[in-house]
Amino acid sequence: MKRILIAFQFLTIIPIRIGGRLSEDDLSLSAVFFPLVGFVQGVVLATAAFFSLKIFSPAVTSLLVMAVYLVSNGAFHQDGLSDTVDALSVKSTGDTERDREKRLAVMRDPTAGPVGVVAIMAALLFKYVLICEVIRTVEHSLLNPAVLLMPAVAAWSMTMMMPGAKSARNDGLGRIFLGRVHARHACLATIFLICLALIGCLISGYPQHDSSGRYFLFFFAASVAALCGAWVVRRLCTVRFGGLTGDNLGAMHEVAETVLLITAALCF
Repeated sequence: MKRILIAFQFLTIIPIRIGGRLSEDDLSLSAVFFPLVGFVQGVVLATAAFFSLKIFSPAVTSLLVMAVYLVSNGAFHQDGLSDTVDALSVKSTGDTERDREKRLAVMRDPTAGPVGVVAIMAALLFKYVLICEVIRTVEHSLLNPAVLLMPAVAAWSMTMMMPGAKSARNDGLGRIFLGRVHARHACLATIFLICLALIGCLISGYPQHDSSGRYFLFFFAASVAALCGAWVVRRLCTVRFGGLTGDNLGAMHEVAETVLLITAALCF
């Protein structure tokens, strides 16, 4: 239970007080429960979309969903995307070690560069259009399945990228997870995600239709696509930074969400 609360504390702005001493294992292995945190966020977002559509247009509803999402996680992942893109934009001088140190220094800078700001704006605009599209076209009787699963699958993709990765530096949030989360923990997170997807099928209203197979096709395709998107970011960051940081994990989350929404637009 403690690790579940840590996961909520880490990924959201919910003010959770955890009693007792927290070990490094408690902190790192809370990543197993990241899909649960994402699923709870997805329920909130899909519920907001469901009631908003009764009053507003899909465009306004998409904006509301994004606003609720950003407030719930404090734009945590957008900050990681901005810092990662800023660091990746540093031009190479030919000296590998010097370039890596310079890029890591850029990620430590609390201010966002112009490239990072553009990346955030582009990501938000892209997701706004895609959410509007899936809200308008995806059939459901209760909660929109794409909006419902989006945060859970993206959070799962972060956990899946942790095994086998090394930290690019000796401090920062990434060090808590990298090197401590192994394949068995990723397997547990995957089982957790599948169970949550089954629950999602029920609360999305798909059992009332003959198209529940499409729901699971979307879930499988979106999970694979999100994993591939996160892997591309992991590979790029590992080459450029010599490892991963917490900011890179946030960038993976953003890319995974965008890829999932593209998949939803194609599947439904």
